[in-house]
Amino acid sequence: MAEYEREQVLREAMTLIVGDRNVDYGDPYEDFSLTADLWHSYLTRTAERRGSLVIEPHDVAIMMALLKVSRLSWTPTKKDHWVDIAGYIGCGWDCVTRDNPTETRSTNEPIPK
Repeated sequence: MAEYEREQVLREAMTLIVGDRNVDYGDPYEDFSLTADLWHSYLTRTAERRGSLVIEPHDVAIMMALLKVSRLSWTPTKKDHWVDIAGYIGCGWDCVTRDNPTETRSTNEPIPK
């Protein structure tokens, strides 16, 4: 039974990656290359600022939002991308406030020197 279910999942994935997904996200190599560029820029800056590359939970949310930004370059009219970005950003802020409850500030507060 489990083998049959795996086969069904693989068949469905195959249908998607050669069909609608190519239309929505473009060629996978090109889409992943743009995403890689965005992630590289973000991770390079993050490592420079922190002194080492340690990926924190909020970084995952940012990187997932960047994945959706990459996909927006193919289909800016796909509302799902925009909604997902908003969701990732909200979840990222939740992670920041859990990890740093005394360090977060509102948009009206000055940045500490």
